[in-house]
Amino acid sequence: MTETWDDVNEQVKADWKAETTPFERVYEIVEQTHDGQSAAEVADRALVSEPTARRHCKTLVNTGFAETEQDGQTTLYKRNSDRILMSRIRELREEITRPELLDSIKEMKTEIRRYEDRYDVVSPEELAQQLDADETEGWDDLTAWRTTRQNLAVAQAALAFDEASHQLAV
Repeated sequence: MTETWDDVNEQVKADWKAETTPFERVYEIVEQTHDGQSAAEVADRALVSEPTARRHCKTLVNTGFAETEQDGQTTLYKRNSDRILMSRIRELREEITRPELLDSIKEMKTEIRRYEDRYDVVSPEELAQQLDADETEGWDDLTAWRTTRQNLAVAQAALAFDEASHQLAV
């Protein structure tokens, strides 16, 4: 007998449900949520009832892991972007030495200057306004430029956080 993709997907869902608690599933769904989702949407994806999803989402909000926004009468839940940012900063501080971080910042600034010189613009947003829809290389560079700019901001924040931590320790 040949299994269909629907059968496989249902088996994966059943295994996930058997191997995790409702809270773990809600946590995992909210962790993946950039745009807000209602408790009903979270419940559907986490394989729990809506009241269970709402209760666990409220717990995640109370702990600072998640945040809410209103869409009319509906409360939407999503991961707390500040918490994600602080996690990235902490990871950088733990995994990379200060000299490596400084070198990385220098390399990213050089890369950004190359994009500015190559396209004769000062930002990825300005480049986006100039590109034609069929300029694949330009759009790829735009994406890379935005990513580099985000990574630079996180690296600089990690460096500033490190500086502040050392100053407070003195």
